[in-house]
Formats: sequence, structure tokens, C-alpha cells
Amino acid sequence: MLVNLNEVLRDAQKNHYGVGLFNTTDTDMLEAVISAAEELRSPVILGTAEVLLPYGELSLIAPSIVHAAKKASVPVVVHYDHGLTYERCMEALQLGFSSLMFDGSAGGVEENIRATAEMVMIAHAWGATVEGEIGHVGQADTADNEVEDMYTTPEEAKAFVEATGMDALAVAIGTAHGAYKSKPKLDIGRLQQIRDTIDTPLVLHGGSGLSDDDFKNTIRHGITKVNIFTDLCVAGELAMQASAGDGSRGMYGYLETRNQKVESMKKAVMEKMILFGSNGKA
Repeated sequence: MLVNLNEVLRDAQKNHYGVGLFNTTDTDMLEAVISAAEELRSPVILGTAEVLLPYGELSLIAPSIVHAAKKASVPVVVHYDHGLTYERCMEALQLGFSSLMFDGSAGGVEENIRATAEMVMIAHAWGATVEGEIGHVGQADTADNEVEDMYTTPEEAKAFVEATGMDALAVAIGTAHGAYKSKPKLDIGRLQQIRDTIDTPLVLHGGSGLSDDDFKNTIRHGITKVNIFTDLCVAGELAMQASAGDGSRGMYGYLETRNQKVESMKKAVMEKMILFGSNGKA
């Protein structure tokens, strides 16, 4: 069933588990995530991000994602992640997304507040939820996730939530997008301070590559939504490499490789759901 963030994250926050967001650029990823969620009876967040649109155009992938969410036997949020432009965020809402993240973190604080508040007003009129970001979740390839001046402070978090009315807040505590070059150092103390300051569900970006203990610690100290994409890509790529032949199998070789890719990604999703504690919560 298609739901928004409030319908899954509030329960996750109350009962101390995390819900995974798994970005999907094609129907192979979509099948892997939905089948994992239904088998484990887990709520799930499906989506794509603006930076991923060159690999899965929104107007092509959105109908499949929204349709799959509506027919699923578990709660499914369809979330537009890291929306950078007003036009694309509006397109996502028009295509049926039930939630979006407006990412104004690269600009000034005042402009981020103004633009996020405007997006909240519009999205709420559609019945959709909004996630915002204050501070800056870095990029693993540049290691800017280690710059503590860019981390979220409890004071910033409180002011940002109160000024915008957003439904979920992405916090910068040392994670990064992409594949980590070295083990990230997460500021769990800062996360706990933010959790003690605001009641808004908190989001962890840059989850792929963290240790099991990292995930458990962040969820224990207030994270309710965890974003995963790179891990799915790695699982799919490794499966294709292992299954690929010399082309002599033709159509059947391709289809067998495709099925093994989906099964590998499904396994990766299920491992995360069990780790986050969302299995059996739907």
C-alpha cells in the first residue's frame, strides 16, 4: 500500500527500529526491494534521486514504482530523494510520489530554510511528506564527511524544524554518499544531542559501507530512516560478473544473469531490513 513517511517513521521512532530507503533506477531493483519487503513483512521506502535520473528517467521509472507500491501487501513510501530543483520536485509529486527530500544544504542557511518551508507547504497540500537537510552529508570520494564544521548541530536542527515544519530531518554526523575509502567516524554523541532536542524523525544518508555496529548504534540513538543505494549496486554488479558468460547462451544467458542479479540485490535488501529491525513490523 502506498503511504507517506509519517505513516512508517513515527512507529519506527516509537519502537526503536529503522526503515530502509532503497533507491531504484530500474525495475530489476524495484522487484528486488518489493519482494524482500513482502517476504520479511517490512515497511520500506522506495525511491530515486535527482542525481540518478540520467540512469533512470523519472517519467519512465515513476509509474512502475508507484504502481508497485499501491499493489504491495506492506506499507511502501515512494520518496524522491535529494531533490535539487523546484521543477523536478513538482514533477515527482505530479507523478504520484508520496514523499520527497528537498536538499538545500549546499546553499546558505536562510535560503535553505525559505526554500524548504515553501516545499513543505506545497507537498503537504498534496498529502506528501518532506525531508530536509541541515548541515552537509559529504561525498566519500572527497572525504568532506570528515569536516566537523559541516556537521549538524542540535541548535541548527531545532531552528530548522521549527521554521519549516518538515516531517523528517537528515543529519550530518560523519557519513558520506558513495563508497568509503576509509572507515567513517560517526559522532554518535552529537546524534544523541539532536535526538534529545527535537522529536522529528531523523535520517541517515550515506548508509552503504557502514558496519553493522554503526547501523545499530545510530538506530539506537535516534535514526529511523536509513538510505541505501551503493550496496545494491555492488550486489547487482558482483552477481552479473559471476553469472556472465561468453554470449553463447543468447537470450537465456541474459535472462539467467538478470534473475541472479535481482536475487542478489534482494538478499542485500533483506540483510539490511533484518539489521535495521524492520522485519515483521508491517
